[in-house]
Amino acid sequence: MEFSCRRFSSFVCISVVIFHLVLVRANVLDGSRTPRKFMQNWLQSECARNRIRKDQSDRTYTSNAGFSNHQDEKDITIVVTYSDPSGDVRLGTVRSKDLSASWHWIDPNERQNELKSSQRLEDSSQSRVRFEDFDKDSLIELRSRVSVIMQDSQVSPLDPVKLQRLALRQGRKDLRTAELLREDKENDRQAEAAAIERAKDLDTTTKGSYSIWRREHENPNSDYTLKLMRDQIIMAKTYASIARSMNESYLYKSLINHFRENRRAIGEANTDSELHSSALERAKAMGRILSKAKDKLYEGIKLIRKLRAMVQSTENTVDALKKKSAFLTQQAAKTVPKPLNCLPLVLTTDYFEQGLQKRVVHNKNVLEDPSLYHYAIFSDNVLATSVVINSTVLHASEPEKHVFHVVTDKLNFAAMKMWFLVNSPAKVTIQVENIDDFKWLNSSYCSVLRQLESARMKEYYFKTSHPSTLSDGLENLKYRNPKYLSMLNHLRFYLPEVYPKLEKILFLDDDIVVQKDLTPLWSIDMQGMVNAAVETCKESFHRFDKYLNFSHPKISENFDPNACGWAFGMNMFDLKEWRKQNMTGIYHYWQDMNEDRTLWKLGSLPPGLITFYNLTYPLDRGWHVLGLGYDAQLNQTEIDNAAVVHYNGNYKPWLELAITKYKPYWSRYVMPDNPYLRLCRISQ
Repeated sequence: MEFSCRRFSSFVCISVVIFHLVLVRANVLDGSRTPRKFMQNWLQSECARNRIRKDQSDRTYTSNAGFSNHQDEKDITIVVTYSDPSGDVRLGTVRSKDLSASWHWIDPNERQNELKSSQRLEDSSQSRVRFEDFDKDSLIELRSRVSVIMQDSQVSPLDPVKLQRLALRQGRKDLRTAELLREDKENDRQAEAAAIERAKDLDTTTKGSYSIWRREHENPNSDYTLKLMRDQIIMAKTYASIARSMNESYLYKSLINHFRENRRAIGEANTDSELHSSALERAKAMGRILSKAKDKLYEGIKLIRKLRAMVQSTENTVDALKKKSAFLTQQAAKTVPKPLNCLPLVLTTDYFEQGLQKRVVHNKNVLEDPSLYHYAIFSDNVLATSVVINSTVLHASEPEKHVFHVVTDKLNFAAMKMWFLVNSPAKVTIQVENIDDFKWLNSSYCSVLRQLESARMKEYYFKTSHPSTLSDGLENLKYRNPKYLSMLNHLRFYLPEVYPKLEKILFLDDDIVVQKDLTPLWSIDMQGMVNAAVETCKESFHRFDKYLNFSHPKISENFDPNACGWAFGMNMFDLKEWRKQNMTGIYHYWQDMNEDRTLWKLGSLPPGLITFYNLTYPLDRGWHVLGLGYDAQLNQTEIDNAAVVHYNGNYKPWLELAITKYKPYWSRYVMPDNPYLRLCRISQ
């Protein structure tokens, strides 16, 4: 009886499997699998899940333990019908004992509970989709979509509950994908609309086409051919010399002829565009003759000796030209142009002819009022001084509060005074003084004056005695500039003596131009310092070791070689602090120490650096921009934004040596319609 029940359960399971396989036509078969493997797979997924009916009282199988291992367990033959890849229906058998241990039999009650639980889960979902709700086309599409997922998930494609679950999940994915695509399209649409709006404001008119092959876009500064021809000239001279020493007269003449032709073709050209049209052909011809010379004359030792001799000769020529250039530059810098020499002569003549010697035009109280803005200008150049005052007054907010103290030498005193008598800017006060009227300024009190009057100093300044090196020669040429022998250059160290009633004064050189109102300088807190100036050190440049001799123990013991230098030209001096710290006495001490010129060589800046060491307040660089008298590569924006621009160097703006692009900053303050300037033919 027990055996019959088991046979009946097996028959029911086999019948269910056969019916289901015939229904779906076994469309999931893999043609590469054997029938035995196919049956094992399907039995594992379907038949093992079907109910096996047996008595409740004598249960042999359990849902968790798989097959029973009882001794009385009988083997079961399972018959399976399936379709092969060709479509033919085939019949196969498999014995239950051949199945792996992973096979398990499910209790029918547990299977029923599982189905009910799955059904409740699906009913509670939002979409509540039922398997029966799918039509035939939807089922085909769903099965094709799920079949891909089943390959990885190993879930039976025949379970309606799982099909519903997968369909819902796939539907949610599709909905989310569609939503993201809509958002992307909306973002693209908004970006496109914004771009269209921006494009409406663009100027789309054609400005012309550009092509690197067009002739006007060729680089006019290219000098490749020019350099080649110059190199060929050097080699031609070298080989020509060797050919002559070896009696190769024909080759020598050919090299000389090509050498001359190439020099004529180059002429004064600095770029390829300036060369003669035949220059390239001549360079090719020179290349051919040089190739012949190399094949016939090339000997390493001779060529090296000749090139070495040419280098030495060229170096000597360059040295001589440098000396000549330095001498001519210094001569041009210290030479007064004829129009500028004419101006003081005409002014002096009118001054005495009109009898203005005893004319008094200034109120002494104004000249000594410490509440006003006082300037000191020490110069013998009438035109330069007028530009400084004109540019300062033009940018001053309250011109009536500005007082200019001009000191000049005896030779130019009348001319300077006459100029400002007839050309004084409105509302300002200008005082002109003669340095020779300062009776206290004598050789017994002033160290530098005593030194300048000595025969030893005159010899040092004027007798170069054939310098042994180029640097010595250039240095002595600098000493020949008259400004180093003028007391006007050293009067800045005696400001408290010149203006005993004043508390603050702004010192200005005569080669500067003012571009902004300078009155804020008087309100700067100098924090107990005597001098306020713009520092000039940039990285390693313009530090103390550039101006002072640090091999001397007096210098090395008292000063830092890396201390930052500063510039004369625009300096605010606190005269009260000056007197308190006896700065003039310090200046005299160091000037006496340098009588043999071993501490520094020349000028007023080195003693200024020493005298005001650790007593100089650094101003913002925007107050004072230097270098317009020697550096053509200054930052144009810094020049335009500066309060004061300084033409320090040899290329003064009133000379023909002036750097052209910097000259307008100065010439705009020259009055071209002035009758004295027209008479002397002084133009901008």
